[in-house]
Amino acid sequence: MPGPVPKDSRIRQRRNKVATRAGMIVEKAPRQRAPRLPKDRQWHPLTRTWWRQVWASPMAEEYLDADLGGLFILADLVDRYWREPSKELAAEIRLQRQCYGLTPIDRRRLQWEVQRVDPEARPVQRRLVEEERPEEREDPRRILQFPRDARERTG
Repeated sequence: MPGPVPKDSRIRQRRNKVATRAGMIVEKAPRQRAPRLPKDRQWHPLTRTWWRQVWASPMAEEYLDADLGGLFILADLVDRYWREPSKELAAEIRLQRQCYGLTPIDRRRLQWEVQRVDPEARPVQRRLVEEERPEEREDPRRILQFPRDARERTG
């Protein structure tokens, strides 16, 4: 036996919106120079590439001097992973990189949104703006109303 007909998505009460407006739009800033990796060792070439990519990303503008120590620790983990890959190192890298918004899901958790230049590249943003103006849309519940003359006959 089929269940009840689902509600129209436009009249649902819960829309899984972010609870706070603490989100931040991270803008692509002019490329900043990456801090130098410590010279205490010969870094793996893939680690050097990763380090340059981190500092060329828009998120680098949000890093404070206090974040540098944690990023050096993460660079050490990445370097060790490229030399001797292991599941344990991969798991630790995944945990550590969350703090710095280095993947799309990490940025989502931090409520960071990277601003793009192309307006066509942001269909999700347009949809959210449209959802914030429900009074401009037609109410789907309108089809459930009795015609005026039918109400008068039943009342």
